Amino acid sequence: MGMTAAITAAALPDTVAAAAAEPAVGARQRVHIVLFDGVEELDFAAPLETLDIAGKFGAPVETRLVTVEGTRRVTAACGTRIDVGGDWAPGEADVILVPGGDVRDAGKPGVAAEIRRGVIPAALRAARRRGLTMASVCAGALLLGAAGLVRGRPCTTHHGCKKQLAEQGGKVVNGPGGGMLGPRVVDDGDLVTSAGVTSGLELALWLIQRAYGTQMSMNAEMVLEYERRGVVHESRRRPAR
Repeated sequence: MGMTAAITAAALPDTVAAAAAEPAVGARQRVHIVLFDGVEELDFAAPLETLDIAGKFGAPVETRLVTVEGTRRVTAACGTRIDVGGDWAPGEADVILVPGGDVRDAGKPGVAAEIRRGVIPAALRAARRRGLTMASVCAGALLLGAAGLVRGRPCTTHHGCKKQLAEQGGKVVNGPGGGMLGPRVVDDGDLVTSAGVTSGLELALWLIQRAYGTQMSMNAEMVLEYERRGVVHESRRRPAR
């Protein structure tokens, strides 16, 4: 993440540098990323850094790592320890983003354990309000599902979790002919879900694009040296930016 701080508009190609010099258009987006023990590192780190890059280009986006319990240390799936500060304050968020974790064993830290514990689903359910977008990466969609937030809604998750998401009432979007992979991101307005692991990059780039326009998302792609894959399924069309 330190690398991006050293990249300036002057170091980028002319077209990107020119866009970076222009003020970002769009409302402030306050994105709260929910952490828990057993959370997958890439699920939260990819959108965190991607959104931060957009901020460096002038997009009025703010990211905050949160837990539903408030300030505490979280141990992620690969053993990374993160000291998370600040209170759980969903009323201060425009987007709540839920990453994934282990779904197979409720006896170890991860999504299955959090579904059984019930604290995160209850907090997400209580946080729902007009103007708040719920988003997820990978198996994080199952935490939204456990909160009752995907019922009857177009959505997606890791291909290995789609059956469970459908059992929670989600209208899982598959590929052509019922293929399991399907779109990388499903946008249903105030519910935006993404597929497995690396789809967190697509999710963040899409959130940037829909708030601040295509050029801003291309700026982030340039810094990341990443080209978006797959498609975004929009069930509620919005004007192009």
